[in-house]
Amino acid sequence: GRMKPVIVVHGGAGRIFKEREEGSRAGVVRAALRGYGILKQGGSALDAVEEAVRSMEDDPHFNAGCGSVLNEKGEVEMDAIIMDGKNLDSGAVSAVKCIANPIKLARLVMEKTKHMLLTDHGAHLFAQAMGIPETPGEKLITERSRERWKKNLEPDSNPEEFQKDLGTVGAVAIDSEGNVACATSTGGLSNKLIGRVGDTACIGSGGYADNCSGATSTTGHGESIMKVVLARLILYRMEQGMSPEMAADTALDYMKTRVGGLGGVIVVNSSGEWAARFSTKQMSWATVKDNQLHYGIYAGERHTKSVDEALASESEGF
Repeated sequence: GRMKPVIVVHGGAGRIFKEREEGSRAGVVRAALRGYGILKQGGSALDAVEEAVRSMEDDPHFNAGCGSVLNEKGEVEMDAIIMDGKNLDSGAVSAVKCIANPIKLARLVMEKTKHMLLTDHGAHLFAQAMGIPETPGEKLITERSRERWKKNLEPDSNPEEFQKDLGTVGAVAIDSEGNVACATSTGGLSNKLIGRVGDTACIGSGGYADNCSGATSTTGHGESIMKVVLARLILYRMEQGMSPEMAADTALDYMKTRVGGLGGVIVVNSSGEWAARFSTKQMSWATVKDNQLHYGIYAGERHTKSVDEALASESEGF
């Protein structure tokens, strides 16, 4: 392998409440370090993005896996996608309930079926066939998600207000072989209609990966992201010769002017340049390249540590 591996993760774009900032920062840093650990040992981009996303699904700070927001009926329904830039294989699941890690199921859809997307009951049957343990729905529901759901049910409430705090999670990576991959996972919009599928499970919207140009994972207002097929749009801009940062900004700007949608993206191109950009107030993100960790939440915020330093403080708890 000749490439220097890179991983970039996001914990969702939107509004991150003050009391959750610390946990969001720690969560994306942990995910990036885990993914980088795999890449550094010569592991694949695919394994690295799956591991990074799994780490955030298990973290109640994020709207994915445990900590997902609730639909109108007060249940968790999750979407996830993973994509391999080598051959454009992808696997996704939508509206899945009662499993801890939808990203693992998406990976199995990619590798064990001829299909790319399984939904709801069919995804559930497939999970059973694959021996994925069932997690009682209550286990995925945090106190906070339940409170927010109740608040949104009040007659004078405005769920739209809360949907600014979205928190899809995602990861993109390039490995030492030069292969890229992306993964994205979410609990969706709070108080969404039963059966609503957003951008996350849709190839080209929630994520896209192609060795020829790079990989991207998106977060933000799902319906807007779907209208402009945001992930693919960014790669298209890079194919036209734009840098990751320029491609991301151009695409986000287009989404904002054309359909009034806000969001965030992480990008890595085929030569290992990366970007984390957003048009929302905040987006938690972290990246590791050349044994340097960078992370932030606010526009213009960027902390840098060596990986060794980060791993040391990681083991002491932030």
